Amino acid sequence: MKFIKNLEHIKGRHTELVSVYVPAGYELVKIIQQLAQEQGTASNIKDSSTRKNVTDSLERMIQHLKLFKKTPPHGLAIFSGNISEKDGQQDIGVFSMEPPEPLNFRLYRCDKNFVLDALMEMAEKKDTYGLIVMDKREGDIALLKGKSIVSLTKTTSYVPGKTRAGGQSAARFERLREGAAKEFFSKLGEYVKEQFLPNKEIKGIIVGGPGMTKNEFVDGNYITDQVKRKIIAVKDLSYTGDFGLQELVDKSQDVLANEEIAKEKEIMQKFFETLSKKPKQVAYGEAEVKKRLEEGAVDVVLLSEKIPDEKIEEFEKIAEKYSTQVEIISEETREGVQLREMGKFAAILRYEMH
Repeated sequence: MKFIKNLEHIKGRHTELVSVYVPAGYELVKIIQQLAQEQGTASNIKDSSTRKNVTDSLERMIQHLKLFKKTPPHGLAIFSGNISEKDGQQDIGVFSMEPPEPLNFRLYRCDKNFVLDALMEMAEKKDTYGLIVMDKREGDIALLKGKSIVSLTKTTSYVPGKTRAGGQSAARFERLREGAAKEFFSKLGEYVKEQFLPNKEIKGIIVGGPGMTKNEFVDGNYITDQVKRKIIAVKDLSYTGDFGLQELVDKSQDVLANEEIAKEKEIMQKFFETLSKKPKQVAYGEAEVKKRLEEGAVDVVLLSEKIPDEKIEEFEKIAEKYSTQVEIISEETREGVQLREMGKFAAILRYEMH
């Protein structure tokens, strides 16, 4: 993302570059009040140049924030500081953007660099997985996007507790529990279908929960076959709810890593198959791939992770112009090693080139 790249190169001489993250739904007036207080604190900075840069940066930021009627839907990331490259000169710049995803934290920091990690993570291309955490009392449905868990819906059951009311036979009570559990599973299955079936970005679904309830849910007829085919793992958990979702992600790192490797193998195998059957519909080697990329002829460009970052950025920039898919290939697979040995650059073309 160009916005991030431009800010990444700005360096402060001291801790004088100001970064502020405003969460979605948070009142801007409270942020303005906080920044005004920080101005007061900054007046105690001993070095006169740093003091002036910080207080002026905060003032520019406050004035900029007053231009907004309210916080944008996803929140706001705002940065201010002296961007002059000449010592002793001041040129205060202020930059802001609404993040591509909702911000869920608040931050104020003065440093030698702008704080950009959260925006970088959001800008990265991320695989999306569906998450289901459940027991007989409750069910949570969420998405895992990169490292972020995005909650979608939560539902609770009417399954009675294990203690039966006086006068009920044990058999009748167990039948009531079973009936309520099936009703809950059906309801949860409906929610899963609504949330996951239309979402074409979902690469796979992971289910987790304490005990055997999750297995009853997965093995029963509560989920449509289309959704069931996407289930890549079922994990034993100690918790449900938000803790359960985090535990499920933590316990699924092996599965997610294998999925990533499987995806890399698949795309590399497609390249080698095309090379074998239609050699004029592939390219390899830096110069050849770049040439085809600039002609807009590349469908997928394959870059080894061993290529320097600046070179990867250069190729990504060209690819963006032509809506070309970019895949960074690790050396975790035999195919990834072959790509490195072929010169680290390869491409599957949109059509045969003569």
